[in-house]
Amino acid sequence: MSQPPATISSDARGVVRITLNRPAVNNAYNGDMLDALIAGCAQVRASGDARVVVLAGNGRHFQAGADLGWLDSVRVQGAAANLDASERTARAMWDLNTLPLPTVALIQGGCFGGGTGIAASCDVVIAADNAMFAIAETRWGMAATIIFPQLTDAIGVRHLRRYAQTGERFGAEEARRIGLVHEVVPLAELEAAGAKVVDALMKNAPRANAVTKAGVLRQAWSEVHRSHFAAIVAEHAAGRQSAEAAEGLASFHAKRDAAWYRKP
Repeated sequence: MSQPPATISSDARGVVRITLNRPAVNNAYNGDMLDALIAGCAQVRASGDARVVVLAGNGRHFQAGADLGWLDSVRVQGAAANLDASERTARAMWDLNTLPLPTVALIQGGCFGGGTGIAASCDVVIAADNAMFAIAETRWGMAATIIFPQLTDAIGVRHLRRYAQTGERFGAEEARRIGLVHEVVPLAELEAAGAKVVDALMKNAPRANAVTKAGVLRQAWSEVHRSHFAAIVAEHAAGRQSAEAAEGLASFHAKRDAAWYRKP
């Protein structure tokens, strides 16, 4: 029996845990995982008991970005399928970002591409000291514009201009310096650090936290107008169907440099 791409559970206190659950591919997201995240957020919104959401990844890595095999299969399916894939990606991030209760991400290992968008969509992010980050879509001929609103809130335009164009990897301490994570702890202490933050959040009034979060988001880059949201989706979908994306994904599968790389 196949495992669900994400699991959701809750305890008697109202702490909901959403766990990304594709460890064999480092929790890379595909359509099924996006749908599971969207459904999980809807379940939280509908719950009268949920107080805090904890987001985690099963296995060695938190989330390795998009499943490039899935992206490659979507890329050749036509405009409608690509718009749908980008819409679901944007919706998963949007829904997580705007949940009317606090969210805490616990990050270990790799957190790449869409994983950084998930992290940026959470209110509190705690990283293990082995965490590594990258916004490397341009390496494969695409752009991470679908998560730029959340990333701009988290790290600002200046850092995004660097890391979204270089695609370079950076560690947990650098992620803390630029604002993507709040705290770095030893891997063995990740769950305990998360529990401490959850307890602090639980001491606060639920409605007051919801109003506070909504008030913050009204000042945020990620509080985009619906027309802007649609434009981001369309741009992201078109980029996946570009000649550069075809070459970038081909270079990934062939484990070679892309044609645009000129060695020094």
